[in-house]
Amino acid sequence: MKKSTWYFEDFYVGQEIALGSRTVTEEEIIAFATQFDPQPFHVDHDAAAASIFGGVIASGWHTCSMMMRMVVDGLWSGAAGMGSPGLDKVRWPQPVRAGDTLTVSYLTTAVKPSQSRPDRGVVWSTWQAVNQHGDVACIIEGMGMLGRRPQENDDA
Repeated sequence: MKKSTWYFEDFYVGQEIALGSRTVTEEEIIAFATQFDPQPFHVDHDAAAASIFGGVIASGWHTCSMMMRMVVDGLWSGAAGMGSPGLDKVRWPQPVRAGDTLTVSYLTTAVKPSQSRPDRGVVWSTWQAVNQHGDVACIIEGMGMLGRRPQENDDA
């Protein structure tokens, strides 16, 4: 579902939003890990082959970053977003490998209007990335702040 502008009021518990898919390349896995998470199983073919993973895998933080990009492109770029106070949980149950195609979904799990700031509300959500085999590669649970829909001015 693509909207021009998403406000707090557009989110409801149980709402699922498909955010698309992307295929991961070995070049981007190694480039990200070289800069941000240079553990041997992310950057070195021989070390990765000898690891418990049996080959190069993406950093979990790379997976989160790819998911974030898909959430922004598919949802937040058209939202009255006000940032996030944080994440509650991040899990990587399945490694991401070169050639994997990740499909990301967004599930609204709770919504609450702010009591102290009537111009905003908080939306709790679960993001999930599933690979082409149906295996869950990453789950992120967190919250985002969104602006409330502007009220129509009846005096005009």
